[in-house]
Amino acid sequence: MKRHLLHRSLVSLSIALLCASSASAADQVKVGLLSTLSGPGAGLGTDIRDGFQLAVKHMNGKIGNLPAEVVVVDDQQNPEVAKQTAERLLKRDKVDFMTGTVFSNVMLAVGPAAFQNKTFFISPNAGPSQYAGAQCNPYFFNVSQQNDALHEAAGQTMQDKGFKRVALIAPNYPAGKDSIAGFKRFYKGEIGMETYTSLSQLDYGAEISKMRAAQVDGVYIFLPGGLGVNFIKQFVGAGLSKDITLYAPGFSADEDVIRAVGDSMLGTFNTSQWAHDRDNAANKKFVTDFQKEFGRMPSLYASHGYDAARLMDAAVRDVKGKLDDKAALRKAIEAAKFESVRGSFKFNSNHFPVQDYYLRVVSKDSQGKLTNRTVGTVFKNHQDAYVKDCKMPS
Repeated sequence: MKRHLLHRSLVSLSIALLCASSASAADQVKVGLLSTLSGPGAGLGTDIRDGFQLAVKHMNGKIGNLPAEVVVVDDQQNPEVAKQTAERLLKRDKVDFMTGTVFSNVMLAVGPAAFQNKTFFISPNAGPSQYAGAQCNPYFFNVSQQNDALHEAAGQTMQDKGFKRVALIAPNYPAGKDSIAGFKRFYKGEIGMETYTSLSQLDYGAEISKMRAAQVDGVYIFLPGGLGVNFIKQFVGAGLSKDITLYAPGFSADEDVIRAVGDSMLGTFNTSQWAHDRDNAANKKFVTDFQKEFGRMPSLYASHGYDAARLMDAAVRDVKGKLDDKAALRKAIEAAKFESVRGSFKFNSNHFPVQDYYLRVVSKDSQGKLTNRTVGTVFKNHQDAYVKDCKMPS
């Protein structure tokens, strides 16, 4: 009798465990894509959104073999608006992942709510130094680069090319401060001018006058989206490009800026961890299909959005759709078992990429179209400067 009862108990326990296991598998994946879709930075958020949605289309509308619902919302490049919207995505919409954020001041505003909710945030762009270092978090992953990295590559390049005295211009917000810190970490020449401008500034007449007076031989700008478009037009229009060589991160000399500025972009050097001429199968498909789908060349931002979706897909597939198993999902994201458009991809212990960085130059291709061309490699397997400060919670 006792043996019979024991057998029944074991069978019941097995059934209960099986039910619990199947109950934990989700029937869909819900993503909150919170990005800048209006104002001067709208082109950046639009490219992230379009890259992400192209990846979902390539995956037949699924993420990890589960139907995907992507809730797209505009943060208006406003941290307070973003914070309120993020709360709604987390509490009302109950999203499984968040992504989309362009600007680091917005990321710092919305991060705490996502982390407290134990919702994984896959950043396709914003990579503030805080989240790479002392405030690193098990629920935050950056699929692009830490804010300083492209600027470090530019600083190294201008150092190697022998620039003696340079001017530096960036917006006055966290990523702007990170950008200049990154540049100066590798450039050891003289800084003739260092200026931080408003995130909404579009007239750079005063800065251009100061630059002329500073008698620099090179200028490095971090001015994303419409900011960079306006600066470059004014810089060339003022005749400074004849005597001063312009360098930028990939953000400020990408396809969106090239389209808006035109021939004035010719000869602009910029640093990036991706380029549309990267020779791998995933990138070729991405670039070809993005052009077919949207009628324009993809930018660095679009590549980030695409990779963010592919990372989610690999992780959800790895855990067999069991999105409530946060520990297993975290390990699956850390493993990053997806084909990145930039080639090899791996996360460091602070959940930021370890990767190569390239020098590009704006030139005309064989069809006479203005675009970026890869010139060479600046860094191999480069890691950010803040990982040493990260004590990642278990």
